[in-house]
Amino acid sequence: MTETNRYLTCGVDSTIPLELQLFLWECVDRLPEPKDYLQVFELKPSGSMQSITHTSEEPEYHMEYLIPSDTPITEKLYIIDDGDHSTMLLASEY
Repeated sequence: MTETNRYLTCGVDSTIPLELQLFLWECVDRLPEPKDYLQVFELKPSGSMQSITHTSEEPEYHMEYLIPSDTPITEKLYIIDDGDHSTMLLASEY
C-alpha cells in the first residue's frame, strides 16, 4: 500500500471522524507485506465502543478492534491501492 499518496472521498470526510480515519490508515500500515490492494473495514457500535472488523482476501487477513467512542457509527469502508495512490471510500461510494 502506498503511504505517501493518500486520498479520501467526500463521503468519508463527512461521515468518518478524523481520529477514526487515522486509525484505519494505521491498521493498513501495520500489515505485513504483501498487502492486498483491497482492505475492508466494517464499523458497528458495540455499547459505548466502536467495533471495527478489518479484513482482506489475498493474503487472507481478519482482525477485530474495539475502541472507545462517544458516537459509534455503522458503516462499511474500503481502502483501495492502485499502485500509485490509496483511496479510502465508503462502500456505498464504490
